[in-house]
Formats: sequence, C-alpha cells, structure tokens
Amino acid sequence: MFVVGAVVLSLGLAALPAAADPAPPPGTPTATSFAGVPFVGAVFADGLSNPHSCSASVVHSPRHNLVLTAAHCISGTGRGLQFAPGYDNGSTPYGVWTVQKAWVAPAWIASQDPHADYAFLQVAPQRWERRRANVEDLTGGSILGMAPSPGTQITDIAYAYGLDDQPIRCTNTVTLTVGYPTFNCHGYPGGTSGSPFLVTRGDLPSIVVGVIGGLHQGGCYEWNSFSSPFGAETYRTYLRAALGLPGDTVPVAGSDGC
Repeated sequence: MFVVGAVVLSLGLAALPAAADPAPPPGTPTATSFAGVPFVGAVFADGLSNPHSCSASVVHSPRHNLVLTAAHCISGTGRGLQFAPGYDNGSTPYGVWTVQKAWVAPAWIASQDPHADYAFLQVAPQRWERRRANVEDLTGGSILGMAPSPGTQITDIAYAYGLDDQPIRCTNTVTLTVGYPTFNCHGYPGGTSGSPFLVTRGDLPSIVVGVIGGLHQGGCYEWNSFSSPFGAETYRTYLRAALGLPGDTVPVAGSDGC
C-alpha cells in the first residue's frame, strides 16, 4: 500500500476487462477521519510540499528516538525522510523529525521476505521550546508487542496518500491469512503502509502488534490489510535500533504481487 507513482503505457491494444474484486466480509466497518494522536504521523519522502507516501508511529525506546514503519516504505539508508507526528490538515503540532538511520530484518535485505516487512527509524533530536528533545519526549509512544492472535481487537491509525489531510482510524478484530495478521476495514488505500496495529489499554500506553505491510506489501484491496507477524526477529531488529548500532542499507521493494 505504498504509493510511488504510476506510469501508463499506451500500446495500441484493447484493454482487458478487469477481474472483479472479492467482496469484503459482511459487516466490514469503514474508517473515519479524525484529528489524530501525537505518536502516529505521516512520512514524507520529498518535503512537506509534496504528498506523504507512508504512515509511521513512535515506538518506546530508551533514547526516545525511534519510529516504526514498513520496510517497503524505505530504500537506502532512509536518511532525509521526514516524519510529521500528529499531522492534521497540513499542521505539524509536534514538529517535523528527520530520519538519520534505518534498521530492517536480515530476511528483508536478503529477499524482501514479506514476513519481515517492518523497519525502525532513528530520527534526529531538535530544539523544542529552548531545550533539546527527542520525538518521544513530545509525543509519547507505543510499546512493541508480538503478533496478535485471531480475535484480538486492534485499532489502526493511518494516513492515506495525500497532502493537507487528516488521519483515519478504524477498529476491528484480527484474523489470520496464511500466517499474516489481517485487518478488514474500508478506507485503507495506498499511503497507509506502516500504520500501526494498536492494542489499546485505557490510560496505559498502547501496544503496537503490527504495521500495515507484509503479504502483498499490506494488501491489494482498500478493505483488506495485512501485517508481518511480529516475533523474535522483530525484537532483534528493534534492539539493534535501540542500541544505536550501525544502520542498514535497505533494498528497493519489488512488486507487491497484486
């Protein structure tokens, strides 16, 4: 669900009829727009005057400087990407944070394994109200968790591809599709990749148990989203990021197979 643009070629051939999309399960909810939360934001690859192309969220870490997104949203070192937490109708109430490094699982580097479609990003500190701050100091963050079991209720907060817009959110229970946590809700087109699967706990920090990505880089239909199953390798990748070890050079994602 990562938007990188499209090229249309005219070959002088008659268009083939498109296969009908499968119908969503009965009762599939629809996402609604809202003003957002501090720790979820939009990722900009070409400055804030151009559309954002992925979503991300702050994840708790000892140095308060880590953001979680999908690996297929990143290429190269990730350096220079910008994260705008709490982005709302073009406003950036918690600042704009510049990515310095990225970490992904070895399986993503080796073969873009969809089971490893997650990335941790380090963002640079900045001066905020005359003091040095890291992003989590301002926004808070979720706690990294494991893949949810079927029937777990999650809320996904995301930004569809665009500019000067609001985030969307939707709550539903998780199912499994060939081992990938699955979330069905209308209204999750391109740009929502990297958005967090959140288990909320009242006044306690939420737990992030997935991000839109994985199978088909997050899904082929706007109502059907996947996540890589978070597990031991996710935690090993997180620990490298939390310790500030050398970052990775991330390959360009291939086809989503849709």
